[in-house]
Amino acid sequence: MWEMDYDAAARYWDDKSTAAPLMITGELKARIDKFISAHNTCALATASSDMVRCTPIEYNYLDGIFYLFSEGGCKFRALKDNKLVGMAIYESYGGFGNLKSLQIKGRAGIIEPFCEEYMKMLEYKKIPVETIRKMPQPMNLIKIIPESFDYLDSDLKKEGFNIRQHYEQKDDEI
Repeated sequence: MWEMDYDAAARYWDDKSTAAPLMITGELKARIDKFISAHNTCALATASSDMVRCTPIEYNYLDGIFYLFSEGGCKFRALKDNKLVGMAIYESYGGFGNLKSLQIKGRAGIIEPFCEEYMKMLEYKKIPVETIRKMPQPMNLIKIIPESFDYLDSDLKKEGFNIRQHYEQKDDEI
């Protein structure tokens, strides 16, 4: 009887990471920032002990932090108990030789409506504060501080690098 080797499957990219060199940290971070800036929508994964949610949502990336406005939804039930989130940003699938995606692990928090940081994001998005004040409930603002990035880019192979690159965010980079 066949039995899945989950541990071997989980090690796939770690085992493969020695096949080609990794990028220099600064170059990798610049490439990641460029990829993030070229997109505006992610899949936000949240989870708690009794539920998992994956939400397609628009983001803004400002000063190394992700900001997401949301009216509400099940993701907040998970965020109440678990601030650890996953995000995925990706290109449409174009075959194995044309992969481009970014997975992010981060910590989420909710920004108080109408505080300085909230107002900064309204201004950044050009949302009139009067519009938000007229709503029955102000939009929620999720702030995600990234901790790590896994960048996958088939084009890196042409440059002599491993197609998967991992980057750990340092506290002083934000």
